[in-house]
Amino acid sequence: MSAGLSAAAKTGPLAGLKVIEMAGLGPVPLAGLMLSEMGAQVLRIERAGTSQFLSLPDEYNIDRHGRAVLRLDLKRREGTDLLLRLAEKADMLLEGFRPGVMERLGLGPEAVQARNPALIYGRMTGFGQDGPLAGRAGHDITYLAYSGVLHAIGHADGRPVPPLNLVADYGGGAMMLIAGVLAALFQRSRTGKGDVIDAAMVDGASMLAVPLHALTAAGLWSDKRGANLLDSGAPFYDTYETADGGHIAIGCLEPQFFAEFARLLPLDEHFASGQYDKALWPPMRAAIAERVRQKARDNWDLLFAQTDACVAPVLSLQEAKHHPHNRARNAFVMAGALERPAPAPRFSGSQPTPAIRPADSDLAPSKVLARFGFSKNEIDDLAKSGLFDR
Repeated sequence: MSAGLSAAAKTGPLAGLKVIEMAGLGPVPLAGLMLSEMGAQVLRIERAGTSQFLSLPDEYNIDRHGRAVLRLDLKRREGTDLLLRLAEKADMLLEGFRPGVMERLGLGPEAVQARNPALIYGRMTGFGQDGPLAGRAGHDITYLAYSGVLHAIGHADGRPVPPLNLVADYGGGAMMLIAGVLAALFQRSRTGKGDVIDAAMVDGASMLAVPLHALTAAGLWSDKRGANLLDSGAPFYDTYETADGGHIAIGCLEPQFFAEFARLLPLDEHFASGQYDKALWPPMRAAIAERVRQKARDNWDLLFAQTDACVAPVLSLQEAKHHPHNRARNAFVMAGALERPAPAPRFSGSQPTPAIRPADSDLAPSKVLARFGFSKNEIDDLAKSGLFDR
């Protein structure tokens, strides 16, 4: 393989931070990627002799991008001892196994923090570290179902619709894990002590829905799907099919934005002046749908692009890369052979570098261990022990 930028060469607000990421699926790898692109030096520990659920070519395998990688036999005591030594030099450890797995390996928070009391230990699970469902398997759709969020997504006359795996895995999972470990990092700056973060995707998905619970308590949100302001219940917050089979998204909630939308569509005056009269919503929806079907998606885009009517073309993932606004902000970048979204968020004081496939030095156990302060003799002895593989 060709060498990429070494994971050791880092800039950004987290430069100098050492993170150990236990290999897994979904939210933990995304958290590791984002921490890496903020400047952290991330070491991904993969278990020797295992293969990934989804095997991608190196240039597209974002679970490895921006990290050093060590494939380690954790079934052997020597392997867990080595990981404990690595954790002594680390600032954070992230893991996404079911409760009890790390403890059975001798790598639970108590064992690791006994070696390094300042270490921040981030734990990512579906259901949390305790409770009757804690040991159960699941995926994004499962956690959304238990949180009540899945019930709320979809049209009134249809089934609940899974929003890809963005809400529980990545919003309620990776983002909550990052928020937790960074909060613990700030706390450590005052106390000198690490912490253990219990980030559960079902909790995180529920947290994202706090505003909906508040609206429900106030009598402003119905538990009935597709009957509310933001769930396609309102005709001015929904998607509509265009003449060419595309779609536009309409989100003109505020009266002044709806007035602009109604003027340009155009919409009859009795609809324009009765935006929040729910008795008008069914015929208003029909009128909007009929009008939108008369033009192609991009023609509607031309009409609304320079207005505050809050109308947008529904772009595909590929089309989004070429939209003028995204191009102007360099919102998509080349990371090696992969064209992907640019690192987010952005910082005024540093320029995050998009992570790419590991360099040769980031896959060589001798190079990786040297960065953690291991001597040449120690590295040679470990290499002879058969703990590693590529």
